[in-house]
Amino acid sequence: MPLQTEPEDPLARAAAVELSQPPGNILQRIFGRHLMNAALLMFLAVALAGPMSDGSELVRDSDLWWHLADARLLFTTHDFIHTEPYSFTVHGAPWINPEWLAEVPYWIGYRLSGLAGVHLAAIIAFAANLLLVYFRSSSVARHKGAAFWTAVLCFPLMAINGGARTIVIAYLALSVEMIVLNAAEQGRTRTLWLLPPLFCVWINLHGSWFIGLGLLLLYIVCGLFSIDIGVFKQAAFTAAERNRLILVFLSTLAACLANPYGWRLVWNPLDMLLNQKLMLAVMEEWQPLNLGTVTGKAAVVFIGLLIVANCVRARKWKLYEFAFTFVAWYVAFSHVRFVFLACIVTAPWLARDMTRSFFGEPNEKTIPALNALFAVGAAVAVIYLCPSQSALEKKVDAAFPMQTIASIQPSWRTFNDYSVAGMMDFDSKPVFMDSRNDVFEHHGVFQDFLAITNLGDPLRLLDAYRIDHVLIHANTPLAYLLERTKGWRIETSEGTGENTFDLFERSSE
Repeated sequence: MPLQTEPEDPLARAAAVELSQPPGNILQRIFGRHLMNAALLMFLAVALAGPMSDGSELVRDSDLWWHLADARLLFTTHDFIHTEPYSFTVHGAPWINPEWLAEVPYWIGYRLSGLAGVHLAAIIAFAANLLLVYFRSSSVARHKGAAFWTAVLCFPLMAINGGARTIVIAYLALSVEMIVLNAAEQGRTRTLWLLPPLFCVWINLHGSWFIGLGLLLLYIVCGLFSIDIGVFKQAAFTAAERNRLILVFLSTLAACLANPYGWRLVWNPLDMLLNQKLMLAVMEEWQPLNLGTVTGKAAVVFIGLLIVANCVRARKWKLYEFAFTFVAWYVAFSHVRFVFLACIVTAPWLARDMTRSFFGEPNEKTIPALNALFAVGAAVAVIYLCPSQSALEKKVDAAFPMQTIASIQPSWRTFNDYSVAGMMDFDSKPVFMDSRNDVFEHHGVFQDFLAITNLGDPLRLLDAYRIDHVLIHANTPLAYLLERTKGWRIETSEGTGENTFDLFERSSE
């Protein structure tokens, strides 16, 4: 299904002219618009992305701390985690770490430069995703301006997963998959053989590999048909192309077994879909996209521009392009965490459609000195805006009751607030439950955690789990109940305002 370029398309003519030109002055090529645009996008990533702007949201992310604890175990024991290591409720139960490889860059950053190193790793991962969206858009649209503004529009959508998140590293693999498929559309079919090794790495990064595999299968199925109806036009794969793709798919599926957990890691995404209904129902990032938020409004603008651009000047769509767009935005509207994914999949097509309908032929005139000035200015601003190690440590102290956590004894059975669980894992304190929801839901602990937190017979459940300490926010219903329940007393309070934590102790009265 090679790419079919309409001969009358002015963008095609502009691309042909650009490719036929001899190499220009070396300074003009180095200090071109790509450099300036990339520098400005880097500045956006640091200055405006909440988790990266001052580090407050980054350090508050409970997932970060157990990810660091996981990587620490890997580097100290030189063995992969096979049983639950942190809680007293399900300690020793079978558990696999499906994101072990994506934890490594953050741990290396932490070992090299503390929290500042983690912050830097998060910036690099997020900016790399944003820049890949820009360069892919520029390659498809052949218009740097359209690609830049498309990436700017993607920024508030991608910021939903900003921070030291393993999924941000995994989305780099998704961009590579899209690059490979686009290359195959251009006739470079040998690049398809990059997919098996890509998925061999991806499956060890994050469960999103399963979505990437689904997109590959969808690409193959869509290419089995020839169609020329309305806005759809494509030729079916030849027999050789079809057989090659099937062989690549089977090889990719086999490559997914090359991991330290074997079939259990392959099963992990399906386990989440089939056996973790409670987590999918209550966790905020799995909820539908709220159109009243900045992210929701940006999504509406994105889709609106895509529709309007095709109304102004329609183009022919291949089936896989429409299918990818529909699936990506369907899952994005169903689960807010996937708007990042929708950007990666569909941004280059938006840039191409905006170029055709609004931008016209690209203007390659540029001022190298001005581009270099913007790039240097953005780099200086990024360095200035990045918080120091001491500043990040202060934010940790403000976010968590560090002294109280340090006082927790290994023999205690402490019911903990969800927000402090990751830090307790990192500080080697036994937890009731943390945000690794899978193993706790499998054993019924997640359901009991919610019942205790929401006052669904909490005293009976605290007795059933033999809880002797409770560390929770002071302004919660559970804290109000325990403060007025005989047999419980506040041992310590730490923090200020809404971030005050109370440590309750079961008294001997």
